[in-house]
Amino acid sequence: MDIENICLQACQKIREISDFLQNELGKVNTDEIEFKERNHLVSYVDKTSERMLISALGELVSEAAFLAEEETVKHEEKAWQWIIDPLDGTTNFLHHLPFFAISVALQHEGKTVLGIVHSVMQGETFYSYGGGCSYMNKKLISVSKTNKIEDSLLATGFPYYDFDYIDNYLKMIKPLMLKTRGLRRIGSAALDLAYVACGRFDGYFEYSLSPWDVAGGSFIVEHAGGNVGDFSGGQDYIYGKEIIAGNPFIYNYLTEETKKHFK
Repeated sequence: MDIENICLQACQKIREISDFLQNELGKVNTDEIEFKERNHLVSYVDKTSERMLISALGELVSEAAFLAEEETVKHEEKAWQWIIDPLDGTTNFLHHLPFFAISVALQHEGKTVLGIVHSVMQGETFYSYGGGCSYMNKKLISVSKTNKIEDSLLATGFPYYDFDYIDNYLKMIKPLMLKTRGLRRIGSAALDLAYVACGRFDGYFEYSLSPWDVAGGSFIVEHAGGNVGDFSGGQDYIYGKEIIAGNPFIYNYLTEETKKHFK
């Protein structure tokens, strides 16, 4: 299977779906918003874009199953699997904040072979395929070379419905706020990972995540020279609901911090 060609075609189809998201920005009425659980919002835009994405990607790998956030298609166990989020950053979208993305990964026998994160409002497509490099709009990207925590800019995600570890989280971020150049909270895990991959952020950590939030972006980080793992330094970050990503130095630093605070 020609993974490079599939990736490039998928990028083009994702950009077309991005046009739909841009067109719907600001058009969702309050009574059209569904509440799946506390602060977990969904609208017709999420569901429509997911159906569009499934249709488009299904043309590229007809034998692939889909693991999709809005569950507009039944999940099946197959050798090939797309993991997709048609609108990562729904709350931002509904509040007209221009930080939301389309996130896509393709796996074969449980191993990711391509990842794509498209920043809708910025028109930036981050992607990687096979065992190669990572790109943003056809340009090679790499993680930062920052090797001092004092020089780093970090990203994270604040808990908004899962507060089980909020005390541990607050204890961890205080010293990071004091030692680093700052922490950013964009509200889209896919974008956080893409920005680590291109060196805008030096590192990123978050818990209470789903596979479609991180599968595409984590693959891009790894092929941009970065490290990705869970809070214990293991590799259960796609399904384990927690992730650390960064350049090698910052990744190691953050891993030591999470080991202290999340046991």
